[in-house]
Amino acid sequence: MPHLPAASVLSDITVLDLTRVRSGPTCVRQLADWGADVIKVEIPPNLEGTGGLASNRNGSDFQNLHRNKRSLTLNLKETEGLNIFNDLVKKADVVVENYRPDVKKRLGIDYESLAEINDQIILASISGFGQNGPYAKRPGFDQVAQGMGGLMSITGIPGQGPVRAGIPIADLTAGIFCSQGILLALLERNKSGKGQWLHTSLLEAQIFMLDFQSARWLVDKEVPWQAGNNHPTSIPTGVFKTSDGHMNLSVAGGAIWERFCKEMGHSEWIENTDYIDAEARSKNRDKLNAEIEDCTMQETTETWIDRFNKAGVPCGPIYGMDEVFADPQVEALGIAQSLTSPLLGELNFVRQPVNLTRTPSSFVTAPPEAGEHTNEILSELGYSETEVNQFKTKGVM
Repeated sequence: MPHLPAASVLSDITVLDLTRVRSGPTCVRQLADWGADVIKVEIPPNLEGTGGLASNRNGSDFQNLHRNKRSLTLNLKETEGLNIFNDLVKKADVVVENYRPDVKKRLGIDYESLAEINDQIILASISGFGQNGPYAKRPGFDQVAQGMGGLMSITGIPGQGPVRAGIPIADLTAGIFCSQGILLALLERNKSGKGQWLHTSLLEAQIFMLDFQSARWLVDKEVPWQAGNNHPTSIPTGVFKTSDGHMNLSVAGGAIWERFCKEMGHSEWIENTDYIDAEARSKNRDKLNAEIEDCTMQETTETWIDRFNKAGVPCGPIYGMDEVFADPQVEALGIAQSLTSPLLGELNFVRQPVNLTRTPSSFVTAPPEAGEHTNEILSELGYSETEVNQFKTKGVM
């Protein structure tokens, strides 16, 4: 089956996907969902072994990461396999990989080698720690990047010790930043007519995501630490008990603070010297939070959310995953969309969160089986059925 673009935006772009695990596939999913012809170049199953990184292809994680792609199996360590890959490079726009930095050169797929074949090719690389420096060759994983990037030192309850975030944030953001870099490189290529190498890493992405927390150190020389559910600078902001659970409150700025105090029935807090301004509320945070919680525990979460929203005070419930997708606003957004898998039936996944009104993204094909499109793709390159069968016999694919 020829490429069915998930959107028209990138339908003229061909991407060779050499990625595995999460950061790389996250990057490529951005391109696939916006219509690129993504060819997932995979290790032949007989070389993968049992328990490999792609062994559970029918699991929710793999199905979520690899939709809207075609699959080709290819052994890049074989000369004929590399030759076939180079034939693909001649017609491709982008190659994405997340090997350790030294692997590209060994396989012969570094940027210099690819550019000799196609000077318009864009190579996008994701690594654990960057392409150079003393840690470049280290294996990189999300939790390691969370720790080295400072996130675990500011996550969790004060005194609890380091805590990882509940999602692989370094992996995910490295992938998204890489896809952003690819789009920038494609735009620049329209001007220069030339490709280029772009790269990012889990560590760089994680540090970038610290944002104002890193600025507190770089500019103010203040080392931020764990603040639990409290916002480090905006007070009162945090989690408060209600009569039937918990809720989030975010009271930022003087105007919202005054509306909040009035809705709580404590207008006297506005002039209380302990809470008179942001600095005072920060100094007396624990006392203020306790007084607030004494009030919020008298009513249900739903009651408070209704009251605060009418008063213009930002607030919200704290959901489990099942409750997230049952919320009427989430349902109205339609962010969970269905995709029919030939093997697994109808599945639901989260769509792209950006809404292009004229050229939207969609789900058109379920994740492929390994090598599902090998014959088709090689036929597009001009290889005969006899040649393809010979390659398979030799272990090239």
